[in-house]
Amino acid sequence: MSIRLRNIIRSIVYLIFIPQSFVVVANEYNSYLIKSSGEFHYNIAPPDSIELQFPFSDEAYTIPGSELNSSPLYGSKPSNVTTTVEYDPITGQYHFSEKIGRFNYRLPTTMSKEEYLEFEMSNSKKQYWRQKSYGESYEDQAGYIPELNIGGEAFDKVFGSNTINITPSGSAELIFGFNLSKIENPALAEKLQKTLSFTFEEKILMNVAGSIGDKMKLDVNYNTEATFDFENKTKLEYSGKEDEIIKKIEAGNVSLPLSGSLITGSQSLFGLKTEMQFGKLRMTTVLSQQKGETSVIEVQGGAQVQEFEITSDNYDANKHYFLSNYFRDSYTNALKNLPIINSAINITRIEIWITNKTSNFEESRNIVAYSDIGEPQPYNPLFYINASESGTYPRNEKNDLYQQVTDGAYSEARNINTVTTILAPFTLGRDYEKIENARRLTEREFDLNEKLGYISLNSALNSDEILAVAYEYTYNGKTYRVGELSSSGGINAPDALYLKLLKGTNFTPVSPTWDLMMKNVYAIGAYQVNPQDFTLDVLYQD
Repeated sequence: MSIRLRNIIRSIVYLIFIPQSFVVVANEYNSYLIKSSGEFHYNIAPPDSIELQFPFSDEAYTIPGSELNSSPLYGSKPSNVTTTVEYDPITGQYHFSEKIGRFNYRLPTTMSKEEYLEFEMSNSKKQYWRQKSYGESYEDQAGYIPELNIGGEAFDKVFGSNTINITPSGSAELIFGFNLSKIENPALAEKLQKTLSFTFEEKILMNVAGSIGDKMKLDVNYNTEATFDFENKTKLEYSGKEDEIIKKIEAGNVSLPLSGSLITGSQSLFGLKTEMQFGKLRMTTVLSQQKGETSVIEVQGGAQVQEFEITSDNYDANKHYFLSNYFRDSYTNALKNLPIINSAINITRIEIWITNKTSNFEESRNIVAYSDIGEPQPYNPLFYINASESGTYPRNEKNDLYQQVTDGAYSEARNINTVTTILAPFTLGRDYEKIENARRLTEREFDLNEKLGYISLNSALNSDEILAVAYEYTYNGKTYRVGELSSSGGINAPDALYLKLLKGTNFTPVSPTWDLMMKNVYAIGAYQVNPQDFTLDVLYQD
């Protein structure tokens, strides 16, 4: 029998006859045998003669929360060491103990209620910041939503495990501000010299990755600044086991690649896809919407050849306008003998004004645009046709509207602040429109056909924007004018210019100017089209 075993037996026999708690020390092996409350606790420390290369200190008492302060170099506690906390309702104390089986690994420690609450608060803070530090690394990145464990065998059988993990990431940026600009221009009213504009921008970059058990995965990508729609993906995938009938179920952005060349697959699908296997039979089913299209580009002689299909009602709206009803009525007759245009009119000067939605008011003017100005057949019966003016071509003198608003009963309409009161017999939106600080388009913003009398804007107008023009042309050696040109002088700001209205805010088929918008111009989305090989087929289906 070894000396160590004899010392242990001798100590146990000796403790049986001593009722009180005490400690027996075997000096040879520096061992401790403690009897406390009817339980035996045995601990053996290394002899004093042994020196560790990297020494560390150990405590004889249980220290709550010591595992949070310990270094990973010392290793973790063995799995058979359990830490328990028991509350004594008689004394109101909390007892901390570490045991191996029924033996205490260290001496128990007690705490009062106040000390225990302070300890729990400190312990929770340490665990929180340690969890956040783990989330900094990509491998141990922690989500804002903790893992959820759902009990039950049914959930485990369907999804492979009982854990639900969702990890969102991304950023959201919101920019809100305003810009106040002041232009000290005496030509403008004092309230118009200050312009306030608001700025509101939002940027969202979101990525959600999650899993339900081992079989279902969730992947959502969303970016407001994505160039293409297919960059924003949403996919929910369920993968079955090797011996299950259901191999895979996908919902969201799916694809159907096919190995054969007879039937091509698709990569831009949004819907539901299932893969199932019955013995040696494998079946793939897709129920989805195709978000992309396949186009074939044919190149001949270095040029691209492509077909376009456009319906008759899909014309290029709010961009092309006749300057008057005269040009609309004579349009077909002028194009009878192409490439020669049958027109005796040549437009020499033109000014185009629209609603000013910019903060630039350097060359702005107040305008009042009339729908019947210069028209041989005015819409409003109040304006009589001047019989002394022969011909149907447009000019200010063709009816008495221009005379009434310049020298007649409505001459005070040049004041933009009182124009609504002065033009009370007229209907705003139908007979006239007014614009404060209207913007004049530059020559780079539109195209003019001098012979056919129509304009084409580079960008389409919005429904709330107003379009008005003033132009000058020659006919049989004489010069005529419709509206008033700002470059001619005579009318100084802030007095309003009188113009020809082409588009108002109430622009509907019952508007007098509705027929001035051209509905025979179509955009095919192509550039640098060669007219030599261009073929146009007009198809009618009853």
